[in-house]
Amino acid sequence: MHALAHEAPLTRSVEDYLKVIYHLSSQGGFAATSDIAAMLDLAPPSVSGMVKRLSEAGLIEHVPYRGVQLTAQGRRAALRMIRRHRVLETYLTQQLGYDWDGVHAEAERMEHAVSDDLIERMAGALGDPRYDPHGEPIPTAALEIEEAELVRLSEAAVGQALELREVATQDPARLRYLAEQGLTPGAQLVVTDRQPFNGPTTVQLRGSSAARVVGQELARLLLCRPGGGDGDARA
Repeated sequence: MHALAHEAPLTRSVEDYLKVIYHLSSQGGFAATSDIAAMLDLAPPSVSGMVKRLSEAGLIEHVPYRGVQLTAQGRRAALRMIRRHRVLETYLTQQLGYDWDGVHAEAERMEHAVSDDLIERMAGALGDPRYDPHGEPIPTAALEIEEAELVRLSEAAVGQALELREVATQDPARLRYLAEQGLTPGAQLVVTDRQPFNGPTTVQLRGSSAARVVGQELARLLLCRPGGGDGDARA
């Protein structure tokens, strides 16, 4: 029987693999080896070897020609790392004055070294926040995670009122630009126009008379809750 993933010591490489597989398969699908290799910037043969080892360790299930999925044990290990990362990002922004465009790389460096006790102390000092600076849900200490029904801005109907909930990018330049445009988690907006053939989306922010024109690529990264105005407070 395999030891529980959250108790067993895992290497940094294994932790990184589990996080990537979680993100790639989070919608109930499979993570393709080629996509894992691309996200980790590794050669496919190296990934194939690690996939075999993770499968033997009981952390993933590999289905030939489809890809891999996390086992319950692997999912817990992945969520443990995601909790660490998102608590660190939140602490760095709220307590140490980091901007939201700079915390990802810092948290990546720290997440493998800090203890679970330190993470829980940080979370407690922050009042057990539910979301990180980018609006992504923070797994609870019990390793449960909120799974909200969100719509990409690129797919929202013209005339629809929305609340921006998550920004699905860690690219510093994009994050700085979005902040300059007021497109941060909690923003209330209405889709006023969309150009055809994958053209840009135009939105109006509540409290602003200026329109924001968002290109298709960026609009796909903005995850919104339809309706807006009465969602959970961000903390």
